[in-house]
Amino acid sequence: MEKTKSRQARYIAFWLSILVFGSTFAGCLPKEDEQVQNVIIMIGDGMGLPQTYAAYTAAKGELTMFQFPVTGLLLTYSDDNYITDSAAGGTAFACGQKTKNGSLGVDAKGDKLTSIFEIAAEKQYATGIVVTCEVTHATPAAFYAHINSREENEAIAKDLANSNVNLIIGGGQKYFADTLQPNAPGKLMRKKGYHFSSSLDDLKETSDKQICLLAESHLPPVALGRGDYLPQATEKALRILSQIKKGFLLMVEGSQIDWGGHQNSAEYVISETIDFDKAVRKALEFAQKDKHTLVLVIADHETGGVAITGGDIKQGKAEIHFASTNHSAVPVILYAYGPKAELFSGVHQNTEIFSLIKQVLNW
Repeated sequence: MEKTKSRQARYIAFWLSILVFGSTFAGCLPKEDEQVQNVIIMIGDGMGLPQTYAAYTAAKGELTMFQFPVTGLLLTYSDDNYITDSAAGGTAFACGQKTKNGSLGVDAKGDKLTSIFEIAAEKQYATGIVVTCEVTHATPAAFYAHINSREENEAIAKDLANSNVNLIIGGGQKYFADTLQPNAPGKLMRKKGYHFSSSLDDLKETSDKQICLLAESHLPPVALGRGDYLPQATEKALRILSQIKKGFLLMVEGSQIDWGGHQNSAEYVISETIDFDKAVRKALEFAQKDKHTLVLVIADHETGGVAITGGDIKQGKAEIHFASTNHSAVPVILYAYGPKAELFSGVHQNTEIFSLIKQVLNW
């Protein structure tokens, strides 16, 4: 019993120290009077604090997101479940409401919600998506689709074709291949003037309608040859979006951190988290230079019930154990940098990401 109480006390003290950490570096924040013009939303799918600390350990004490001056916690439960899935979690971020697991861009009754990307389009802001999964997968789809089931990929692709997202980069060529059907998503997007490409090198610097699909389905894991795609795509997207409109919203997802957790693969989790952190560095460098960009690093949920039971930072070794092959209910960490970042400190519902972004942009 005493050992249990001791573990609980250490656990509570650790989470409290994380919240204190968020206010410790307030002096590193940009000036409060600087206005937010752009928001970069970096989502590590399935990325809990243990995943990030394992990556920090494996990288021998180097992790960009740990340099962010503001931290907070996000509560992740969905409308119908103590443990969220990525569809409900993504919808909370994108639309500001809790919904049922599996639902995209609709409320618990199935009624359509307005996403932050749709508001951005009305305000003449550019929007972009960069992922390592299919662009119709749950998290990216939450920002443009309105579907009761995340499994309906063809319908989700059609919602993307009917949306106003300016730049889409990821996998999922099979959903946009030309067919004989007159309303096929690929045909609809070409009619609307979208430039299609299958390589980052073929993206046009000043085009405001582009979709770059680099794989038939999901992109491969970074450990199996994806290379520096995610940081490069993030950098490319930032360059394009910053040129085509007065301001932009970019959502970047480290999609496969989650898959490593489902597989209980420490190597998969760590390599994907480190790769995601490289993309975070690109976002941070852009924001540091631009001065009017807010960067948020968040997660929709934790996957795997990860515990770190030993390790050595100097040697880059972490001992990871998994309690589950599924998502867990624990709160996840939020990291923020840029003007108004201090608004994101403390404990928040995941739905508050939506309302706080609107607040900092004066929408």
